[in-house]
This record gives sequence, C-alpha cells and structure tokens, in this order.
Amino acid sequence: MNWKRVLLIGTVSLLPLSMMAQANILNAKKPQEIGVRTAEQKALDNDTPLRYGYVEDRDILWSKTIWETVDLDERVNFPLYYPIDTIDIGSDRRSLYDVLIKNIKSGKLDDVYVDSYFTEKRKFSDLEATLQKVDTTDYGYEQLNAGEQISEEYINKRDLTAADIEEYRIKGIWYFDKRQGELKYRLLGIAPVAPDVNFIDDESMDPGDAKVELFWVWYPSARKILHEAKVFNQRNSAQPISFDMLLNARRFDAVIYREDNVHGDRKVSDYIADNALFQLLEAKRIKEVIRDREQDMWAY
Repeated sequence: MNWKRVLLIGTVSLLPLSMMAQANILNAKKPQEIGVRTAEQKALDNDTPLRYGYVEDRDILWSKTIWETVDLDERVNFPLYYPIDTIDIGSDRRSLYDVLIKNIKSGKLDDVYVDSYFTEKRKFSDLEATLQKVDTTDYGYEQLNAGEQISEEYINKRDLTAADIEEYRIKGIWYFDKRQGELKYRLLGIAPVAPDVNFIDDESMDPGDAKVELFWVWYPSARKILHEAKVFNQRNSAQPISFDMLLNARRFDAVIYREDNVHGDRKVSDYIADNALFQLLEAKRIKEVIRDREQDMWAY
C-alpha cells in the first residue's frame, strides 16, 4: 500500500477526535451552542476508558507495591493543579481536585476511603470536618453566653479549595506479566494532600507537619469520571487528554516515599530521618531496583 494512502487514512480516522475536542465551536451561531455535540457526533462517539486486560494471578511472577508523592510545585505536574480559579473559565476545565470533590459530593464517586489500604469507607458528610473549618469569633461567644443565637456574621468558615492542594499521593503496583513478558504498572489509589484545615492559617506550625491526606479514592472505580474530565494540552489545545489517560500513562513526576516491606510498609522517612537528600537517593534506589527487575527476568 502506498505510504501516502496510509497517511491519509490515519489522518481521516483521527479527524473526528480533533473535532470533538471542542465540539461545534466553529459551527456555533451562539455561545450556548459551543460544546453541544450533534446527534451524528454522539452516534459516532465511542470514547470510553481503555479497559484493563484481565491478569491471572499465576501469570504474575513478581510484584512490588509502592506509594509515591506527586508534588504540585513541579511544572510537569501543573496539569493536575490548574485551573484553581473557576470563575472566569469554562465549565469544561477543572483541576483534578475539583473533579474528585464534585463527584464525591454528588454521589457519583462513592469508593472513598480513609487510608491507602481501602478498609474504611467514607461519605461526603464524613469528610466535611476535614474539608471545612468553622470558627466562632469572640462576639459570637458573647452572644452564646448571653443565651442568644449566634449571628452569621460572627461565624467564620474556611473551605479547602483546589488552590490549597499541595500534592497528591498515589498507590500502585509494579508487576511482571509472564504472558506479555514485560513489566507493567497499575494505579490503585490516589489521595489529595493539603494542610490541615484547622491549622491552615497558623504560621507557627511547620508546613510539613500540617499536611494531611484528605481521602483516598479507589482509582479503578473513578476511571470513567476521570476520563470524561479533560486536561489542557499545551502542545495542541484542539486535542485535550483526559485525567485517566494522563495518570495511566504516568505523565507526571513522582517520588517514592513508601514500599511494601517486612517492617509494616514503613516510609522512607521512618528509617532515614531529617535528611531530604538521602531520602531522595533512597527513593531513586527503590526505583532502580524495580526498573532492573525486568532485565533480571531475562538473565539466565
């Protein structure tokens, strides 16, 4: 087959994807029509998350569970953080935290847990104390002591927003599939991390000690939601990618802070204390051990 014909077929096959990235934007006669797909586009749309293949337990020759930190101060991780201000931007662009919290609040995402072992489930009503701080001023206490009802103006509320999220922690498993003959990664859970809402404005506290995991989401159940939420593509805004694609493709930078081990899955900071450089070197050592495992499988 002529290579020009192959190129033409490939271009035509990818054309609907680029058209659906900003649906109907060039044909819209009113701003309200932007993003509204036609019946023909909906009929052709088969945009679903890429299904995970079934993996038999006997096919896993080796596996290692790791926990990683995704620092949102790093430029490569900005797509997970921005936009933090949603007032002057379209509804189709939201940060990862906004997508998660919106669906947890609406009940679409219910596989939410306390920790990364996914043993204790939580609802949005259980998370409100973690996500919001309610404080009463001195004038409010005076009203309360006088037996009066506290006025709303004397009650201060502080909600955690996407701007307060400092990092994400993810849990995943590296495993060697003997059928495929390769090392693979499967993401299991993700958790937003922010300063404790009760001490978020307290400058006397060490910022590192104030960080808490707000909740853990079982990732496989959130894939459809994260697939529908798009991430801004800096190289081509006509073809945004989804959060699911970004996370599964590991298009972010992360540092290992824990691995499964005989010491109860202790953190790197538990046995290398007060030395950030050595902790980073230990994380790189763990990563290299995992990376070399695939090569070692072929060594006789």
